[in-house]
Amino acid sequence: MQSLTNRVILVTGAAKRIGRDIAIRLAREGASVAIHYNGSEAEARETSALCGFAPFFKANLEHVAEIERLFEDVTERFGRIDGLVNNAARYTRRDPLAITEADWDFIHSVNLKATFFCCQQGAKRMLGNPDGGRIVNISSLGGIRPWADHAHYCASKAGVIMLTRALATAFAPKVSVNSVAPGVIPFGPHDAEIDRLIAKTPAQRAGTGEEIADAVAYFLAASNFVTGQVLAVDGGLSQK
Repeated sequence: MQSLTNRVILVTGAAKRIGRDIAIRLAREGASVAIHYNGSEAEARETSALCGFAPFFKANLEHVAEIERLFEDVTERFGRIDGLVNNAARYTRRDPLAITEADWDFIHSVNLKATFFCCQQGAKRMLGNPDGGRIVNISSLGGIRPWADHAHYCASKAGVIMLTRALATAFAPKVSVNSVAPGVIPFGPHDAEIDRLIAKTPAQRAGTGEEIADAVAYFLAASNFVTGQVLAVDGGLSQK
């Protein structure tokens, strides 16, 4: 395993929830963390403080031009990018018969399109590093198992999983690309659907953001012999 000390790692959607826990874990490992946010500036400032006042960068990932600017800004600040965690995502529940084009685009523009173009921008920089780089895409249990009222979301996260595998091949051997697929990771109050999923989880509990961060840190520190993999951190729910 490689040390994360002084490695420059960009975490998208790092202002809160899982993204915040990932950023905090990487900062504790000694990484130089770049915090991305879009609409949650106050939360991004809080995450920054928890990460030793790491710099934070605003970008609307729906737009490729803003993705390009984000990576330019991070590279200008740090001089390089060694790692990327694509965590930013959207989640909605819709009856498939009622999903509109706007509903579909709202999910896919960030969950899948932005993930690809962030991978692209990250890889362009990492391929120029002597030691290459590491990319970790946060997918979802919903990319592995079908959820009836989340067809658009499931499709986007299944796309992230296949994108991970394709880019692992495309960017090898210098850049590894892996994915972490969280199970039920609630933050704050949750509804009956979440309670039902927790009850079905073999571990008999929900997971935590810290447990997702553990898996992300593993992939970022692993050798390039670990690539194209999807690790479900879900208490065994994907096996049901």
